Amino acid sequence: MSAISTAIRYVLDLGPAVMMPALMTLLGLLLGQGVAKSFRAGLTVGVGFVAIGLVVGLLVGVVGPQAMAFADVLGLKLDVLDVGWPMGAAVSFASPIAAALIPVVLLLNVLLVIAKFTRTVDVDLWNYWHFIYAGALVQAATGSLGLGVAAACITAVVIFKLADWTQPAVEKFFGLPGISLPHTETVNWAPLMFALDRIARKVPGLAGADEGDPAAWKKRLGLLGEPILMGASLGLLIGSLGAIPELRAGHVGKSIKEILTLSVSMAAVLVVLPKVVAILMEGLIPISEGARDYLQKKLPGRDAFIGLDAAVVIGHPANMAIALVCVPIALVLALVLPGNRMLPFGDLAALPFYVLWGVAAAQGHMVRALVNAVVILCGILLIGTSLAPLTTALAQAAHFDPQGLGAAAGHYTQWSGIALGSHVVPWIVLQLFRPGTPAFYGGLASAVAYAAAWWWARGEIRARFLAPDHEKVER
Repeated sequence: MSAISTAIRYVLDLGPAVMMPALMTLLGLLLGQGVAKSFRAGLTVGVGFVAIGLVVGLLVGVVGPQAMAFADVLGLKLDVLDVGWPMGAAVSFASPIAAALIPVVLLLNVLLVIAKFTRTVDVDLWNYWHFIYAGALVQAATGSLGLGVAAACITAVVIFKLADWTQPAVEKFFGLPGISLPHTETVNWAPLMFALDRIARKVPGLAGADEGDPAAWKKRLGLLGEPILMGASLGLLIGSLGAIPELRAGHVGKSIKEILTLSVSMAAVLVVLPKVVAILMEGLIPISEGARDYLQKKLPGRDAFIGLDAAVVIGHPANMAIALVCVPIALVLALVLPGNRMLPFGDLAALPFYVLWGVAAAQGHMVRALVNAVVILCGILLIGTSLAPLTTALAQAAHFDPQGLGAAAGHYTQWSGIALGSHVVPWIVLQLFRPGTPAFYGGLASAVAYAAAWWWARGEIRARFLAPDHEKVER
């Protein structure tokens, strides 16, 4: 097992930019796409991931410090620090259960596709850390490796079905045919958001939807509907909030420079991100078509979906706008939400990942999307707080060092994160593996509520994204 573990860790340490091209090339060869076509597609996917990483890195670098400055203005003094999604990935891959779970979940996915239980072929091995995290939590809570493996597999099964269910929205709203998003920390919000939006559309004034059409955005918002101006405006807003301490100290010149830099940087992110996603899609198209052709031969009448990281859709202008507005909102919620002990920080700049299904469910309706996003933020803060003790124990066992946080990390007794608080399904599964405790009954009630919301909203995506335009109705 040690040799297998070492090999798996070596591959994972290569990172998505190297691992994904290799996987895509291999997948293309297995699907009969030929050496040249497969290699070019894989390399193009790698270029796309590198480009997306650069843009997201810019987003993180410019938004994070401003958000933390605004947190100081609010006087937030909480004992759980959001140290960002890298902690979740690091402690998951470092856990004893990781080496066993990656091949187990991969084999499970293959068997489920063959059995026609799912159509999603999840090639996003890097984000298998979500499933591993679920297993690591249960193993830490119960001391049982077997229960940890079972928890991870249950989580994977639910996420694969969610990816299938939401695929039409990925294709129609985000414009990515043949792609699904088995990305636990994002897609597990979809049933709750579509159920909530079904209610919101009954409220007078909130029924309209523009289907995310960029032309409708421009018409409704005027010049602000342009991604470049939307980004610049949001950058001015966040920069101004973050500059309050410097302005109070009389550093006007420095503050103006930082505000303008953030404004231009945000404009760059909103303009460039969709373009680099297009590069990624250029590489994925031949692989997606090959997978579809292959499965139609082996399993007639069925299409395959290529399961990818949600990074491929976060650049939608509606999603970016809502996410950036939510940065100060998240900090205010941390101050006023009963039961919250987590200070949002490390993942604030990654909010476009976590609110995207709230935006997709609203189909670009600004007010409904914002309401959905606020509900998501409340859930994230409470789940992140709940998972902090176990996550901190896992991080300490893995000797995790929160890079980039400096002495700030030492002022907090526990660690968690916005990304970890987005793990709704793993949180529910964890509670269900604690029989006889109050947490079990809370998890059971949450599981019933989650299933009921999904059942009630089950027809939403078909009615709103698959029906012909003249048949689409506001349910």
